[in-house]
Amino acid sequence: MHQDQHEYLRWGKACLWGAGLYNLLWGGLVIAFPQLFFRWAGMEPLNHWPIWQCLGMVIGLYGFAYLLAATDYRRHWPIVLVGLVGKIAGPIGFLWSAARGEIPWAFGVMIVTNDLIWWIPFGMLLWDAAKHPGRFVPTSSRDNALTLHQAMALSVDQNGRSLVELSTARPVVILALRHAGCTFCREALADLAAERAAIESAGFQIAVVTMSRGDSLAQLARRYELEGISWISDREQILYRAFELPRGTFAQLFGPRIWRRAWQALMRGHGLGKLDGDGFQLPGILVVSRGQVLKVHRHAHAAERISPARFALESATSVAALTRQTDAML
Repeated sequence: MHQDQHEYLRWGKACLWGAGLYNLLWGGLVIAFPQLFFRWAGMEPLNHWPIWQCLGMVIGLYGFAYLLAATDYRRHWPIVLVGLVGKIAGPIGFLWSAARGEIPWAFGVMIVTNDLIWWIPFGMLLWDAAKHPGRFVPTSSRDNALTLHQAMALSVDQNGRSLVELSTARPVVILALRHAGCTFCREALADLAAERAAIESAGFQIAVVTMSRGDSLAQLARRYELEGISWISDREQILYRAFELPRGTFAQLFGPRIWRRAWQALMRGHGLGKLDGDGFQLPGILVVSRGQVLKVHRHAHAAERISPARFALESATSVAALTRQTDAML
């Protein structure tokens, strides 16, 4: 199992081993004694018991899958996800059938050990796998940390200009957003479009950094009429780490205020797309001049709304001071 700076949940392997062995045992009992559970629940014996045995075989196969996932649940998270979905769907199906009188409520005792007790641990394993950077960032990028200057030199826009080049010509307001599918990313772009003239008239360039692919960025540029600015696709999150933008906690990503703000953004027509990057990454906004970060704001939560024009104007004094200092050294 690959180990890195993020420790695996210590109980994760044991949990999946337990789930795997339980499924193998349960599936084996169904195959060997297909009428056992029906007699225990006081139900009529099955006429077509091979169908029930087929279900036992499927459950047993899930057991082998869980044993595989136990070797590295972060790598094999789809197995855990499919298992959790099945363990949620099973009780729903049981409640539907029992409420209609098609099966006795006593049959539901199996739901407790088959499904309910696994909801929380499987959910926690998925949460840990989702927030683990290794799912999105290649190992080579994590292991070879770049300096801020190196990261900006390697990060180029759609015209092949690096952030170092851009910031040498004029100060740059950088919106490090999340990804094209994020509602708050789209809201921030709408705000940027509304304030673009004020930012550029104050002498700043604009660069938008996201984790989405170049084609997605081109679509966003057209949608929000922001074709003339710099767009940088940071799939490996080089800049996010160089700018020390954190990854969010559950409250920062899914807390009550996030849902409230998401509803407001959706009602304004910003929409919601597919996840296209690290969904745990928080955004930020920076001002960079001559390769130096003069001002940075790291968002307190995913839904925080910042005026890019106001942020840029607040840094004008720092930009002027740096310009005088560097000019004096030349």
